Amino acid sequence: MTRVIARRRLLLGAAAAGALAGCGGPSDGVGADGRVTVELWHGQNDTARKALEALVAEFNRTHPRIRVDSSGGGVVADAMLQKVTAALAAGSYPDIAYIFGSDLASVARSPRVVDLTSALHGGTPSWSSFWAPVRDAVTVNGKVRAAPAVLDSLAVVYNKKLFRRAGVPFPKAGWSWDEFTDTARRLTDPGRGVFGTGWPGTGDEDTVWRLWPMVWDLGGEVIAADGKRIGFARQGPRALSTLARLAHDRSVYVDPKPGSEQMYQVFLSGRMGMVATGPWELPDVIGAKVDYGVVPLPSYSGRPITISGPDTWTVFDNGSARSRAAVEFVRWMIRPSQDARWDLSAGGLPLSSATARRPEWREHSATTTGLGVFTDTLASARVRPVHAAYPQISQAFGEAIVSVLLGKDSPAHAVRRCAETADAALLIPR
Repeated sequence: MTRVIARRRLLLGAAAAGALAGCGGPSDGVGADGRVTVELWHGQNDTARKALEALVAEFNRTHPRIRVDSSGGGVVADAMLQKVTAALAAGSYPDIAYIFGSDLASVARSPRVVDLTSALHGGTPSWSSFWAPVRDAVTVNGKVRAAPAVLDSLAVVYNKKLFRRAGVPFPKAGWSWDEFTDTARRLTDPGRGVFGTGWPGTGDEDTVWRLWPMVWDLGGEVIAADGKRIGFARQGPRALSTLARLAHDRSVYVDPKPGSEQMYQVFLSGRMGMVATGPWELPDVIGAKVDYGVVPLPSYSGRPITISGPDTWTVFDNGSARSRAAVEFVRWMIRPSQDARWDLSAGGLPLSSATARRPEWREHSATTTGLGVFTDTLASARVRPVHAAYPQISQAFGEAIVSVLLGKDSPAHAVRRCAETADAALLIPR
């Protein structure tokens, strides 16, 4: 899903003030010296953490009236929802938290979440310059409930050496899922321990979100138009049949551990021909000296389609002074100059067309094989619905996907079981 972070500039101007009108909270956070301290829970590690800390340090140097403290949280991004939920219940929560896009609707039900509609609609860069998946991912019931933090998309990264060894032509844009499964079968070499492709097998969101482009391409939706049932009861079995074929051919490596790290290690070690992944993986692919290429996802229809999983900076109300300062920081983080620096450091895509036009990003894209493919796919990218029941739908669908990957259930029966649980979740008033 996503492993990165955010960016840009914020002014304590009328837009931010309008967005925060009426805010009140437990403490205004203003110290004796007049400086406001903002607590940030980011959940990042390794390269992403270092890049974020450098940006925070720069913000603190250039904004002497605000101090962002990024030392709190104590959890990785995968555990942030539970941490924040417990903090809200206890009444002791941060000013800003890194929240996965798929979790935003659940978090935004809290009255402590600040409405950023005015701040971002009237900010810089312009709201319209953000890619459509970015705007959709942070909007809940018509209101902007968070600032975008990181952007990605899915495409297929492939190992050219393994394709040459198997005598298989390199894939091209416009290919089909039938071609994908056939290619995976031809690349598989049990004697050498080589798999055609891989798929996360724990049933988590990393397992699930990869299947939504297949559902959308077939005309399905995550949630039906009436909001009372899943929207992929008919399309889900066909999409899962593609995975069933991979499993039958023994051409797919099913990663049994969370995080998909084993799957990526198999690819990086030269024992997997193709992997559907995001731009975050390119630094590791380059570091492993894999001779690689990147191609858009296959489709059933011939039309390009992919998924983007933007994550967010969600701002919480700890009093008007801290809220204004927090908004100033997240707006600063998403300005093109900061956004570009973050993207270059942590393997993300530009949040806006304004960032994509910056010379440092254009140079980086031109010199990084395949990065332009990920950026170009944003034109056909969709996001998961920002709906409070999505986690329950994802969990049910994840169990269905794993049961098919492991050969324990048929696609049709797996989707029926998923529907029983997911439809019940959708009927719960929220």
